[in-house]
Amino acid sequence: MSYQYNIGCSLENLKGVRDFIRKSLRGHVASDVVLNEIILALDEMCSNLMIHAHHCNPDHHLELNIDVPQKGKVIFEIIDDGEMFNINHFHQPDIDNLIHEKRKGGLGIRLVKSIMDEVIYTSRDGKNVCRLTKRIK
Repeated sequence: MSYQYNIGCSLENLKGVRDFIRKSLRGHVASDVVLNEIILALDEMCSNLMIHAHHCNPDHHLELNIDVPQKGKVIFEIIDDGEMFNINHFHQPDIDNLIHEKRKGGLGIRLVKSIMDEVIYTSRDGKNVCRLTKRIK
């Protein structure tokens, strides 16, 4: 099964992303806890792209694809043509430094990587592709 959702890069559209994920994964993910973790991770990635790569410009778009190639595995791809951010080269800030500096932010990618089993950032056909894989028990 495959699902696709296109969205303008306005933070107001994140509710639609969450609803799309919830509807698409109904029947594929039995655990509400796992489903909510997935929604949280994808919400974080989409919001980061909207803010940092597209500066919340609603005329820019993200494409979210969900593929369930086999039972127990879900693959998500967020495709865009904004400024490239390579999560593979992101160095997670030390949590103690974040607390000491009282910085807002800096934990989202750590959270995404702890929820998802694999996070890969690539380029395909001139676009950025963030591919996230989750194995479901």
